[in-house]
Amino acid sequence: MDLKKHKILVVGAGGIGCELLKNLILTGFADIEVIDLDTIELSNLNRQFLFQKCHVGKPKAIIARESVLKYNTNANIIAYHDSIMSQKYNVDYFKKFSIVLNALDNKAARSHVNRLCLAADVPLIESGSAGYLGQVTLIKKNLTECYDCLPKPPQKTFPGCTIRNTPSEPIHCIVWAKHLFNQLFGAEDPDEAVSPDGEDPENMAQAGQNSVEKTQVVRVSTRQWAKETKYNPIKLFNKLFNDDVKYLLSMSKLWEKRKPPAPLEWTNCIGNDSVPLREDQSQTNQENNKMNSLRIWSISECCKIFEDSVNKLFQTLSSEGDEEILCWDKDDEDAMNFVASAANLRCMVFSIAVKSKFEIKSLAGNIIPAIATTNAIVAGLIVLEALKVLENKMDECKTVYLRDKPIQNKMVVPGQLVKPNPKCYVCAAKPEISVKINLNIFTVKQFETKILKQELNMIQPDVEIDDGTGRIIISSEEGETDTNNEKTLATFGLSDQSRLKCDDFFQDYEIKIILFHSENLDSTKEYEFISDSQTIKDIQSNVEKENLKQKQIEEERKSRPVEEDIVIESVKSIEEKKRSYEKAFQEENAPSEEEISSKKLKPEDSDDLTSTSVNNASDVISEEDETRNNQQCDNDVILEEVEEIMLEEDSKPPEDKLNGHNGRQKETSENKDSNGSSSQDDDIIECSSGDDVIEINDDESQSYQNGNTNQSTVDSSNVNGEGSNDAITLE
Repeated sequence: MDLKKHKILVVGAGGIGCELLKNLILTGFADIEVIDLDTIELSNLNRQFLFQKCHVGKPKAIIARESVLKYNTNANIIAYHDSIMSQKYNVDYFKKFSIVLNALDNKAARSHVNRLCLAADVPLIESGSAGYLGQVTLIKKNLTECYDCLPKPPQKTFPGCTIRNTPSEPIHCIVWAKHLFNQLFGAEDPDEAVSPDGEDPENMAQAGQNSVEKTQVVRVSTRQWAKETKYNPIKLFNKLFNDDVKYLLSMSKLWEKRKPPAPLEWTNCIGNDSVPLREDQSQTNQENNKMNSLRIWSISECCKIFEDSVNKLFQTLSSEGDEEILCWDKDDEDAMNFVASAANLRCMVFSIAVKSKFEIKSLAGNIIPAIATTNAIVAGLIVLEALKVLENKMDECKTVYLRDKPIQNKMVVPGQLVKPNPKCYVCAAKPEISVKINLNIFTVKQFETKILKQELNMIQPDVEIDDGTGRIIISSEEGETDTNNEKTLATFGLSDQSRLKCDDFFQDYEIKIILFHSENLDSTKEYEFISDSQTIKDIQSNVEKENLKQKQIEEERKSRPVEEDIVIESVKSIEEKKRSYEKAFQEENAPSEEEISSKKLKPEDSDDLTSTSVNNASDVISEEDETRNNQQCDNDVILEEVEEIMLEEDSKPPEDKLNGHNGRQKETSENKDSNGSSSQDDDIIECSSGDDVIEINDDESQSYQNGNTNQSTVDSSNVNGEGSNDAITLE
């Protein structure tokens, strides 16, 4: 096959993308286009080996192209520092490629590429990695399920009142600290307020009224108050961790079933060198840990780092100008120190386990630990599957999973491709989906933003009421339907089971949405996809069952000896049995005392011995020796049989040893018993010799950690698995 004639599109030049581009060039592909919107960050350098420190801040796609051209200077590689969702990368653009290889890290982009490949009828190899987990699968129109065939759970969010009033987990405090950064130095967002929420639905009293009277705290904008104090870190500290906390304490209803927060004061904390330990770390480990980013800061350290970072960020903000803002970046030392110190101080207030700076960076930056080896394996699997597609051997393609623990001694597990979901709202012949919603309060703008763009990943939607009138309530043409934005859906006569025709010309995608009116939705939900809700419940139920089954199997395995130990013990047992056979034979065939005494010469006969008699006596002794020699020969035969058994054991694989060990021991024992030897029951090892067939289906469990869900059946090992970015957050 001439690989040079095939045109390849690589979407993404990050962890997997770098390895993939290198593999493609070394395999022989010479016509490649790569698209990536990101720039190189310092944290990328530990696993994206096409980049060096001098490349930080430069476009990934451009630098990746320059790096891989060193392997083949004659290759034709075109790099775009751009978003794959740009309008110029439409269906016609995708049609010019033999195959598309995804190396993306977010749900929206992968869903978008999935739709364009389906519309262009171009095969797509989807992939992802998360830590030690990885996945590679083929997506082909009418042949396999697509990326959207199974529903994805919404990204986990937290109610504002939980973040502001009643945090209970470290992540709540980390989110609060990031919001605080934006309120003080970044783009202010009303939805990211950090001051206590007096309108918390759980608080039935006058929110904070008593506290305001006692402490004389005036409720003003956080940014405005900070400017008035010239970003004084001590005043900020006392407001955020003392005055606001006292305000929360006045909401007595909140603390009836919760542990109330404990206000902090600067004067008491700045000299406090005690270390608030996290749950999984002892004082000894804390003292031995010399890496600053992995240490748990003391209360005093948190105060000093908070003070230092506020001063530095204020200086940076002032130098930018009055109208400028700062953007939070996990790789910005001052910004990261501010969030880490503020988050831990808030954890102390609410008696929550604190985190190290490294852990907070991972959570705040939405980072799933990336393993370079995992990315390399996944990239290699992508090329292998791509070669099958280009050789017209799609029937040989598999969904391949990289596991973090061996399943039946396998780390790389192949699974059968799954057929398309007939109810998929993307690849079905007539896509359709039902949504439960309160038509009286849900606006047209909310419908466009939250359902069409956020949930269904449409880019430029047009929406028409499917009642024969042709009324358009949402148009992709700018300004055409802006007047409808703040109107509720009920305003247009939409009622229970009304239908909407939605299409996206850019994606060549159409879908019908059936609206079900409901005024009794859960208070935490604005809408609910009906079919998805039941599907997700079924998936979660299956995942729980499979996880329980896997746990039982693991416990059973732990209770059994390791195979190697069994084999060694078996060999030892055979040696011991050999010795026992020898001893038993010698004991049983040894002459009795009567026989010995009968063979002795009688005293009265000794006087009559002549030379002939002496010779006859010698003959008697010789006959006894001959008998013993015959007995020894029989013993040697038995020993040879035992040695043959041992040689057979050594020549067979461990599994056969285990399978046949019990049977041979019993058989040998029976044979020896028939010859008069005694059986040594203590030497027989009884063990389970059959290999357990493990069936695991954690497609959805992976999926609900990072996103992509492919329900697959493993051919040879009865293992189902899955990984992807929303599920496996892709690298």
